[in-house]
Amino acid sequence: MTQYGSPEREKTEEERSLNFIEQIITEDIKSGKNDGRVHTRFPPEPNGYLHIGHAKSICLNFGLAVKYNGLYNLRFDDTNPLTEEVEYVDSIMEDVRWLGFDWGDRLYYASDYFEQLYEWAEKLIIKGKAYVCELTAEEINARRGTPTRPGTESPYRNRGTEENLDLLRRMRKGEFREGEKVLRAKIDMSSPNMHMRDPVLYRIIHASHHRTGDRWCIYPTYDWAHGQSDSIERITHSICTLEFEVHRPLYDWFIRELEIFPSRQIEFARLNLSYTIMSKRKLLQLVKEGYVSGWNDPRMPTISGLRRRGYTPESIRYFSDRIGVAKRENVIDLALLEHSVREDLNKKATRVMAVLNPLKLVITNYPEGETEEVDAVINPEMPDPGKRKVPFTREILIEKDDFMEDPPKKFFRLAPGREVRLKYAYIIKCEKAVKNDHGEITELHCTYDPLTRSGMPDANRKVKSTIHWVSEPHAREVEVRLFDRLFLKEDPDDVEKGQDFKSSLNPESLKVTKGYISSGIDGAGALDKFQFERLGYFCVDPESKPDKMVFNRTVTLRDAWAKMAKNPQK
Repeated sequence: MTQYGSPEREKTEEERSLNFIEQIITEDIKSGKNDGRVHTRFPPEPNGYLHIGHAKSICLNFGLAVKYNGLYNLRFDDTNPLTEEVEYVDSIMEDVRWLGFDWGDRLYYASDYFEQLYEWAEKLIIKGKAYVCELTAEEINARRGTPTRPGTESPYRNRGTEENLDLLRRMRKGEFREGEKVLRAKIDMSSPNMHMRDPVLYRIIHASHHRTGDRWCIYPTYDWAHGQSDSIERITHSICTLEFEVHRPLYDWFIRELEIFPSRQIEFARLNLSYTIMSKRKLLQLVKEGYVSGWNDPRMPTISGLRRRGYTPESIRYFSDRIGVAKRENVIDLALLEHSVREDLNKKATRVMAVLNPLKLVITNYPEGETEEVDAVINPEMPDPGKRKVPFTREILIEKDDFMEDPPKKFFRLAPGREVRLKYAYIIKCEKAVKNDHGEITELHCTYDPLTRSGMPDANRKVKSTIHWVSEPHAREVEVRLFDRLFLKEDPDDVEKGQDFKSSLNPESLKVTKGYISSGIDGAGALDKFQFERLGYFCVDPESKPDKMVFNRTVTLRDAWAKMAKNPQK
């Protein structure tokens, strides 16, 4: 027999390509379990913004339901009024929709089930499976024992049913102070699984809830609310990350004792990404202490931060699919995520020429005051994107890095006496570098070959390098934010004693500079994507205004960090 109870047989090629969760679901459907239904859910806590790790879970939970023609719910695990805010609820819904998933009319909250959860708590008391405990949180933890040493039973463990019911009802009425009493399950204080040692089900919190107001002053813990919410919604496959594997025996215990719908919990390895912090607590710390501008700072791994930076939902879904579903924890290289967004933007982003570190270049033999238009591509990856017009004039701007007065052997760009092609335009030759009183180069004087533009006799004449440029009279100044990785270390938590993860923050994760663009951005709106040719992929920041456009660098054209790893001195 196989693990799931069906006779062993030769698996088809399609079955062999399924991940382990898909194999479980396929077997369940074949056996007729749950009448062949597949119903999943995504249950975030509204105590922060979602990050790329949550994106993987969303894509997995919702994607499985889509694949098997099932249903999926969005359910907020809103059981702690001290940390939850409507802002987080709204941001989570926006993020899930942006990723491409619509839960329809299946939006739920754990708070929808507070009354049912309370009734089940009384049922456990009546069955002798729960009791009100007056130990403090510190005393409960001290008596819990260790994985190798049994815990010590609470002195309140054997209270009678009527006394427990009376105390729980008085807890609900608000007669006791916070921390004065809790409701605990009565399971096994000697269990090797610490979560089975009489876990807390309810605690007293005198705080207003964002949905239920002041109707409740006792709130269910995660373990008490989560599994039962799955059961109420008749979730067939409750898919969660690997840290909840040790919670599964408790999840199943509640199902058996309450005799409710048997949802099945399945765990997978969460996403761990190099150079990235995934802890919501630590991300909140970065926000509150001002290391970033907010949850949607483009350096943050939050979905809202990635969206603002210029990532596309398609690239994140592709990344999630590409890394697959694992049973064991591992670390995915951030470069793979960046590669996924490059692949997607390469197909979609409009090409423009921009200069970020300008050096003026004068074409001395070009007619003064004349402007001509050259044809430039919109996107060569599109089937028929057409062309756009780019103004060309006597005075242009190029990148300072594209000129060297005394170049090394393998430098093929502009230098005295050397020719290069101006992209989409002519071949030019550097005749002179003009310097100021401090010996700094302020201007280049060049000549052009009028027969080398497209359509002219020497249009195909070869030179060793092509550089981009911008017409100076038509140049529009914009603000450009050059974002880089937020942390310098692959594992930001791997720090010396006495330090914390913030010690590995990258001081150059944001550089703000001016850029110059002469055409191609008229009418561009928030989050419109562009490839600044030879420089990288950029998008319009939502803070942009008509009189002050702001561009965020989404990602470089190539993995610059891989080059740095090979040549750490550069």
